[in-house]
Amino acid sequence: MTPEALRTRPFHQVDVFSDRPYLGNPLAVVVDAEGLSSQTMQHFANWTNLSETTFLLPPTDPRADYKVRIFTGSEEFPFAGHPTLGSAHAWLEAGGAPKQDGVVVQECGAGLVRIKHDGGRLAFAAPPLTRSGSVDEATLAQLSAGLRLPEAALLDASWLVNGPQWIGVLLESAEQVLAVDPDLAAMGDLKVGIVGPHSPDADVDFEIRTFIPGDAMVEDPVTGSFNAGVAQWLIGSGRAPRKYVAAQGTVLGRAGRIHVEADGEDIWVGGDSVTCIQGAVLL
Repeated sequence: MTPEALRTRPFHQVDVFSDRPYLGNPLAVVVDAEGLSSQTMQHFANWTNLSETTFLLPPTDPRADYKVRIFTGSEEFPFAGHPTLGSAHAWLEAGGAPKQDGVVVQECGAGLVRIKHDGGRLAFAAPPLTRSGSVDEATLAQLSAGLRLPEAALLDASWLVNGPQWIGVLLESAEQVLAVDPDLAAMGDLKVGIVGPHSPDADVDFEIRTFIPGDAMVEDPVTGSFNAGVAQWLIGSGRAPRKYVAAQGTVLGRAGRIHVEADGEDIWVGGDSVTCIQGAVLL
């Protein structure tokens, strides 16, 4: 990219899954990314040093309101949860007008994603899992070593792939989730999320943590894609009610809240978002 190609573009930095700034998961959003190459997007995403950066473009599918490309510091994702909510928040804040009342339709690498928009909290329809089912014995042993827990403490472990290659692990309690001190070297390249129920008198139903070995973040503050997969797993197996709230980021000093609700065949994953930085970026 030559200096002559640079121009200012609207830019938002959004905190997702929190209604208070700096307690959720931050997302960088380039609101107008027309003309940017994939190489430039990847370079900028690496520079932001956030878990994800998104780039908004005109849709290529006439049913969509906008198209998004989602990058980590090292790769592009076909879908991710907190980038979906944060991108929709930034698009609406920048004046985007949905074609359908109450619904934003996002085009991404995984296809079209519906986002409920009723003037309040945004929620996306969980995309179908492209891989599910129990992990094999070798993977279970690796999970046990990576989480520093005996295999008997892993009540269940399942693939929950909806873009990212997540594995979900069910533990006995939220306290056990919070106490995990992972051995990331033993975990290898597995992307792992752990979940455990809170006591009935708590103000949230489940505690979530996710680990991404090799990623600069290591532990993600709040993870929409994992929560979308784990919601289908927990509700589908009867381990969770059709409506619940999960907490994530507690160990990191965050207060992420993920609002899940099953409605017919859809499972909606929602959260509040707040813009922390707004201006222009030179790209």
